[in-house]
Amino acid sequence: MKELFGIILKPVITERTTMLKEMSNKFVFEVDPRANKREIKAAIEKLFNVTVKDVKTAILRGKMKTVFMRGGRFEGKKPDRKKAIVTLAKGDNIDIFDQV
Repeated sequence: MKELFGIILKPVITERTTMLKEMSNKFVFEVDPRANKREIKAAIEKLFNVTVKDVKTAILRGKMKTVFMRGGRFEGKKPDRKKAIVTLAKGDNIDIFDQV
């Protein structure tokens, strides 16, 4: 098993994730692209001391970017990312989202 802090990279805080948190007790994290659902569930349960009911993952493909500079045209690609939508048991909460 990988290190817990290496699996969970950062929380994702947007308007949509705030609505998910308030309506259905779901929290969204950006995770290591190599992590699977079992590792994500174990990391969340140990780090925040909560009970995880469900984990859904999505891979976000990086966009292609083109920059025009004096030296010419440069093309590159942003890195791929993976996010996990974690559903907690009723009554559990993660306080890190309330402080932001």
